[in-house]
Amino acid sequence: MPTMAEVARRAGVSVSTVSHVVNRTRFVSPEKAQLINDAIAAMGYQPNELARSLKVASTNSVGLAISAISNPYFTDIICAVEAECARLGLMVFLSDTQEDPDRELQVVRAFHQRRVDGVILAPSGSPERAIGYLAEKKLPCVLIDRFADDRFDQIGVENETAMRALIDHVASFGHRRIGYIAGQPGLATTRERVDAFRASLAANGLECLPHYVSPENVDTASATASTHAILSLPRPPTALVTGNNMTTIGAVRAIREKGLSIPRDLSIVGFDDFEWADCFEPRLTLVEQPCTEIGRQAAALLSERIGSSDAAPRTVRLQATLQARQSCARPADTRPAHTRPA
Repeated sequence: MPTMAEVARRAGVSVSTVSHVVNRTRFVSPEKAQLINDAIAAMGYQPNELARSLKVASTNSVGLAISAISNPYFTDIICAVEAECARLGLMVFLSDTQEDPDRELQVVRAFHQRRVDGVILAPSGSPERAIGYLAEKKLPCVLIDRFADDRFDQIGVENETAMRALIDHVASFGHRRIGYIAGQPGLATTRERVDAFRASLAANGLECLPHYVSPENVDTASATASTHAILSLPRPPTALVTGNNMTTIGAVRAIREKGLSIPRDLSIVGFDDFEWADCFEPRLTLVEQPCTEIGRQAAALLSERIGSSDAAPRTVRLQATLQARQSCARPADTRPAHTRPA
């Protein structure tokens, strides 16, 4: 592997001049810079990125701390972050926090110790320690998907209007008894969507019955159990709204285990459209979040924050889109007798 000194000899310049070109630390005339770049290309010289980062106080790298990497929703966001970072000349280091606050803090510390220029974080349900560490170290950070601390730039979906669109859609079919299968415990998005569910029912003149709102669910198995519990009530809801794609899968599983048909016996709508939602029978009505734009703007916000640490933090909420399909129908007890199931 050729050294910087060998590049300098080939180009007929000093080692310090080569260093200034490689690290972009001082102006070098275009003629000398061309000689050095030609020598680098001819010799296959590779700069030591760690040493370079120590000189310029930048590693051109960012950390992406996010949970449930296998979740299609977060997978789409990760791809968009990586694509935008690549365009900006930034390398992405990815780590799964597993929705564990201890693991989350460990990941954030590791990113800082590896001298990343900034962090994109999807906060856990108890992110205080990780967020406190980021604030203490003044490490540029963008919070993604979950609005947890307005000291930082934040980006995600407008949950209130998205939930209102779902409830308006369900209510338009004549449903009065609507249940909700909540998402993961403690998350800002979970709280926002539960609050928006209640507010949207009220806006439609509907009562929110406490036993129609499930406890928060950590996985599809608990969402299945919650759905079974609600559907086993003496007077169950005629429609369900789900808080994310995990709860949608759990709810659909429970509905089928009870031998019910969608939408003949029960209507269902929810958050997080995913690629194979269109393949369900019936096709599911879901809110589609702008994952690509969330990821792209998160990377752009972080790049700006790295370059201007004194700017006021921004909160960006993007609009979701209701994808209306076939999983909603009129309640069975409001249909003409000859159209009701036997």
